[in-house]
Amino acid sequence: MSKSSVLELRNITRTYVTDAGPLNVLRGVDLDLKPGELVGLVGPSGSGKSSLLHAAGLLEKPDDGDVLLAGRSTRDMTDRERTAVRRSEVGFVYQFHHLLPEFDALENIVLPQLIAGVSRSKAAARSLELLALMDLSDRADHRPGHLSGGEQQRVAIARSMANSPRVLLADEPTGNLDPHTSSTVFNAFRDLVKEQGASALVATHNHELAALMDRVVTLEDGHLSPYSAK
Repeated sequence: MSKSSVLELRNITRTYVTDAGPLNVLRGVDLDLKPGELVGLVGPSGSGKSSLLHAAGLLEKPDDGDVLLAGRSTRDMTDRERTAVRRSEVGFVYQFHHLLPEFDALENIVLPQLIAGVSRSKAAARSLELLALMDLSDRADHRPGHLSGGEQQRVAIARSMANSPRVLLADEPTGNLDPHTSSTVFNAFRDLVKEQGASALVATHNHELAALMDRVVTLEDGHLSPYSAK
């Protein structure tokens, strides 16, 4: 066990039952994320990238293996314990922003903090700080429907960092954006992760964006390997 790793995946195995028989998506995956590191995750469609993120984020239990956060094993945790760890240690960003349409940008970032027990005043101050870092201070009172696609995704990224997670897991965070907006959003994402001292695992089909990360790994046939441009 590496004490310097924020996230450790050990022998993660995941098999799904299909009409055609067992589908072995993850076959003993190992991965470490260091503090402040951005790691790109690439691989063919259906290779299991989302399954790996779900296991890493404690959304699904792997069939075998262990997920360690800051050196703490989660293998034998109850569902309640896993939920508590997930809320405090892990942030999520998806391809679609999933902002609550009835709340403005500030409120969307405040809400997860209130759920975590933070006072409204502290949650608002934290949310304004994150909006400023994402260059969205002038959009704080705008609802999602009045924000551009890139602005919505930047709010979603700010929301993912609301509770100061150690690890950020992103599944195609720019996959729904045009190339120019995608680049703008990713740069904001990368800067925020570095500014907040978090680590990130980012699944993407965009090899140009992956090349901007600290390290890239490929998931194929259930195994991880160092990325090699073809």
